[in-house]
Amino acid sequence: MIDLLSDLNDAQREAVTTTEGHVRVVAGAGSGKTRALTRRFAYLVQQLGIAPGRIMCVTFTNKAAGEMRERIHQLIGDEDTGYINTFHGFCVTVLQEDSNAVQYPKSFLVLDNDDIDSMLAAVYEERGLTLHDMTYARARDMIEVMKLFRRPDYYNDMISMSLEELRNRYDRATKTEDIIFYGYLYQERKCFALDYNDLLKFTVHIFQRNPDICLKWQKRLEYVMVDEFQDIDWIQYQLMKLLCGYHHNLFVVGDSDQTIYSWRGADGRYLMDFDKGFPGTRTIMMMDNYRSTPQIVAVANSLISHNVDRIAKDIIPTLSSGAPVVCHYAASQEDEAAWICGCIKDMHMKGCALRDITVLYRAHYVTRSLEMVLIQAKIPYAVYSGIRFFSRREVKDALCYLRMVAYRDDMSFRRVVNTPRRNIGRRRMEALEEYAIAHSCSLFEALEANLGQSLFKGTGAAGFVDLVHSFDRNDGRQVSELLGEVLERSGYERMLRTEGAQDRLDNLAELRQSVHDYETTCGEETTLMDYLSHVALFTIKQARKLPSSKAAEELRFNNV
Repeated sequence: MIDLLSDLNDAQREAVTTTEGHVRVVAGAGSGKTRALTRRFAYLVQQLGIAPGRIMCVTFTNKAAGEMRERIHQLIGDEDTGYINTFHGFCVTVLQEDSNAVQYPKSFLVLDNDDIDSMLAAVYEERGLTLHDMTYARARDMIEVMKLFRRPDYYNDMISMSLEELRNRYDRATKTEDIIFYGYLYQERKCFALDYNDLLKFTVHIFQRNPDICLKWQKRLEYVMVDEFQDIDWIQYQLMKLLCGYHHNLFVVGDSDQTIYSWRGADGRYLMDFDKGFPGTRTIMMMDNYRSTPQIVAVANSLISHNVDRIAKDIIPTLSSGAPVVCHYAASQEDEAAWICGCIKDMHMKGCALRDITVLYRAHYVTRSLEMVLIQAKIPYAVYSGIRFFSRREVKDALCYLRMVAYRDDMSFRRVVNTPRRNIGRRRMEALEEYAIAHSCSLFEALEANLGQSLFKGTGAAGFVDLVHSFDRNDGRQVSELLGEVLERSGYERMLRTEGAQDRLDNLAELRQSVHDYETTCGEETTLMDYLSHVALFTIKQARKLPSSKAAEELRFNNV
């Protein structure tokens, strides 16, 4: 018992030892809430003699659940660590035991995005829909919105209707949204499948409509703990209220200033108004910060104080004083990158190892300017959780289209001749390779020479050749203008829009900006070949492998 409590501060110790009733812990960033949660679990087992299987601890990610499970195992030395899981994982456990209440077998299928896309493909093919009607990405989002907000009682159709009745609802649908939605529900029901939204909805439905099943789980789970409570949504809140309805022991930890999932239905008011929903709540404030210097904490407190809906608090630093926080507002993305590079040089000159420097960025496309200045400054770096800007597929595709206009080289030809699809697959490419070898010509020339052959009838080969030739006379167009026209007329951007690939479209927009910046710097007389030679310096250097001793240890870029 001394080991569990001796290294805790007063607030943590209070959170661990307050075991009964409704408890709300407001835990500031870096305040050790995971330690409090795991110690509380161990305290319940070792001090109160509660069996681990009677304790439920909900986290928001599988990774967090796994780490918590391991820490609790080390504390209690028991392989049984109770119900430590995500909301969805716990619901799978409930449904595997009680899915018969909704006429589903215990061996139901849990769907991932690939499974959902396969079901959508079946619906699209049967009803003659195409990706022009709605991309799969948009369809998945639409289905989620329908289930969560627009038709939240959809599960009644899946449960109460027979498969034939659900099929009739699907057949009668005429609007694209309804065709996809009811077609998807029919496909789900046909193979007894549930997606992530269904897991929560079906579980709450079972508890609400079957008091005996609900009571069984309420009695089984004597203590319920929820991490990151500021990020729960309405259905998760209902689930927690139901589960603690017998023993009335609900322990929640959260911070309304860290609510980040409001876009998917999370509502920080469930934490802020917890005492209204659960009268007699005991609130514990964990404010000591063990992560950041006083300077960083002061800035955070100042910024957070402007939040309107929050539980008032100030984080208290425990670390010794550190460097001042610096805020630099740059006039442009390039100026920002240059400033960052200058800071890195200064720190390195003062003895800071490059491997100890990390740059965090908001989105993948912003690495373009950062990478360019670092390459020019000959500062080695590695990109983590992302791909180097000029190595990204859409950027390479776009540059290869420009290279086809300028050079018509075989490497670029192979990359873009069938992107977007022009029905020039392996068999036709093999024929072109053979012709090019036999006649000592390029693949593009081989295609030109064979357009009249039956092998290329019904393909997009002639259109591709015409596209490339249409740019033979540049007519004084700037490279940025040329790039935009190539991407549009080739159908490449249309392909990405159809796929719903917004990130890739954003990267192409960033590439256009880089071309424009180059033109602005080098003047209006910049030619296409000038730009391609310029950008080749970046792609060649990036293709060269860094020395093994530095590849993973030098400057790191992390995507957040």
